[in-house]
This record gives sequence, C-alpha cells and structure tokens, in this order.
Amino acid sequence: MSADEFEERVVTVPLRDVQAVPNGDRAGRAMSLVREHLAQHFSVAGEDVRLDPSINEEIWADGRSNPPRSIRVRAARFEEDGESVVEAEPAE
Repeated sequence: MSADEFEERVVTVPLRDVQAVPNGDRAGRAMSLVREHLAQHFSVAGEDVRLDPSINEEIWADGRSNPPRSIRVRAARFEEDGESVVEAEPAE
C-alpha cells in the first residue's frame, strides 16, 4: 500500500447535539454522531466507518445519559477491497 492510499488524522468530534436528545438515548446518539462526523470528513459512507470498542467505552463511561461534550479520535482512511474504509480509535 502506498502513502497515497493511507491517510491518518486526529479529529475532535463535537457531541453537544446529544443534549437535545432524551436522557436514555444520549450515548447511542453520541455513537451515531461520531460515525456521521467521520464519514463526512473522510468522504466515505457511514457503514464504511469502523469504531474501536474503546470509543464506545469512553462514551458510556458516565452512563447512558451523560456522554462527554466532545471526543478526540485518531482516524485512518485506507483502501480495502477497492473501497475506502475508515478505522477510528481514541486519541491519546
């Protein structure tokens, strides 16, 4: 794989929109927002974004009604079977 086919960035995903969602649905909506944000900024479809389980653990750390206001993730886009795929994990 050449350097042209691999792109990695640290992205801050704002999660302030989850405050408009009922308490019990906030963590689930936060996960959707992370996926949508990465799909938009890496120009791929939402189903082509793979999130590491540790992102889920960070979102759910304070329970389902209190996700963080933002989360920093390290995301990489690469080609797999002729399609662009994005994999993300929490940034240190």
